[in-house]
Amino acid sequence: MSDVPVAGAQAELPVRELRLVVTADDYDEALRFYRDVLGLPERGAFTSPGGRVTILDAGRATLELTDPKHAEFIDEVEVGRRVAGHVRVAFQVADSTAATARLAAAGAEVLAEPTRTPWNSLNSRLEAPGALQLTLFTELDDTTERA
Repeated sequence: MSDVPVAGAQAELPVRELRLVVTADDYDEALRFYRDVLGLPERGAFTSPGGRVTILDAGRATLELTDPKHAEFIDEVEVGRRVAGHVRVAFQVADSTAATARLAAAGAEVLAEPTRTPWNSLNSRLEAPGALQLTLFTELDDTTERA
């Protein structure tokens, strides 16, 4: 546990934003895919001598920690075998079936079509630009929020 005092539910969180930074070999393709196809709005763009960065807004962020056995279970449910590496990015979308088709048409490799999970969401798995493995999920009810 933490030694940091917390003054009830209204206490300010020490972290204000989770920013996942991805170094993409094909920056233009990754930007097109995540901004134009997935639809993440651009929050800012900056340049350095010979380099570029774009910050895309992905809505609310959470950090989901799992042990290797549970990660294996998630892979088994979503894909049928162990496929994820150390990091997998999950996006909650309104319609995981349509989003999966849209991202596949834009170049993502579908590892598993949308599958209903034991936690009552419809999840698909893709390999996407920027060397990221993605889960697209749609919650089928309001009782859980897991990817």
